Amino acid sequence: SNAAPASVALLGLLIYGVTAQSASRSLDQQIADGRFPAAPDASDALPVLGGHGKSSLAAMRGKVVVLNFWASWCEPCQVEAPLLEHYSKSLATRGGAVLGVTYLDAAPDSQGFMRHYGLTYLNLRDNSGAFAHSYGTDKLPETFVIDRDGHVVAISRGEVNEAFLKHAVARAEHS
Repeated sequence: SNAAPASVALLGLLIYGVTAQSASRSLDQQIADGRFPAAPDASDALPVLGGHGKSSLAAMRGKVVVLNFWASWCEPCQVEAPLLEHYSKSLATRGGAVLGVTYLDAAPDSQGFMRHYGLTYLNLRDNSGAFAHSYGTDKLPETFVIDRDGHVVAISRGEVNEAFLKHAVARAEHS
């Protein structure tokens, strides 16, 4: 009968749907359980925004990294940008870094945003969205604090504030 291949395909879609949904918050669950999972897709080389070449999260191994997903059209991203820029300077004195990654944003818009807010920290372009999706990111902004060994120690799904950054970075520095 013709029903068998169709039902297999449907089952495949259902399984994909369930895994895609459960994967999206698996990092959050691991951190809630007191485990610090390895940062996903750390070696993925993404284009440098407004520059040349590519870089990756893995290139920053040995530093505490505040990984921030953003887009120019995202209002909370506009609110948190000055805080992240300010924080990137104090983090740099302690051997850490803020790493921005744009999500579904046109490069000229992203570069205009960087100029407007005077962002001096490294920003990369996630053109396909695949890097963001590996973190379960589909809304913006989202921020992941990663320790020197490349493990995610804290997540902010939404706009960050200074209290979150202080607490999360302290956790990363002592993990």
